[in-house]
Amino acid sequence: MKIEGKYTFKAPQQKVWETFNSVEHLQGALPGCEKLVETEPGKFDVFLKIGISAVKGKYKGKFEIADPQPPNSYKLIGQGKGLPGYVKGEAVISLSQEGEDTILSYDGDVQVGGLLAGIGQRMIGGISKMMLEQFFKSMDKVV
Repeated sequence: MKIEGKYTFKAPQQKVWETFNSVEHLQGALPGCEKLVETEPGKFDVFLKIGISAVKGKYKGKFEIADPQPPNSYKLIGQGKGLPGYVKGEAVISLSQEGEDTILSYDGDVQVGGLLAGIGQRMIGGISKMMLEQFFKSMDKVV
């Protein structure tokens, strides 16, 4: 499943970059995040509890920030699994300054399996979009 979109932050690009590389801010903004641990620079273990009916459950996952080009871009590679199934994917995250704002763009692919695959791409896409919007709004408060 293809994921892509943009979000505008009313902050300088460097500040957005720093916020998106802060374990504390990421943990506070990730929907359902119970714990986020940086196991080594740029690599994380994440524990989520999601309460949305179609994807409800506990998930354990890993993600990595690869090929960082501060403060412009990086690749996010991740995977997670729980009783409802698994999620695996990668996306390129890009930041660009436009006046006093920073535009974050993301473009990637996500694969789902197990019971999650039976839900259908349309519903998974809608849930993903909702969770991303929630994440960006939370990050926007701390930028």
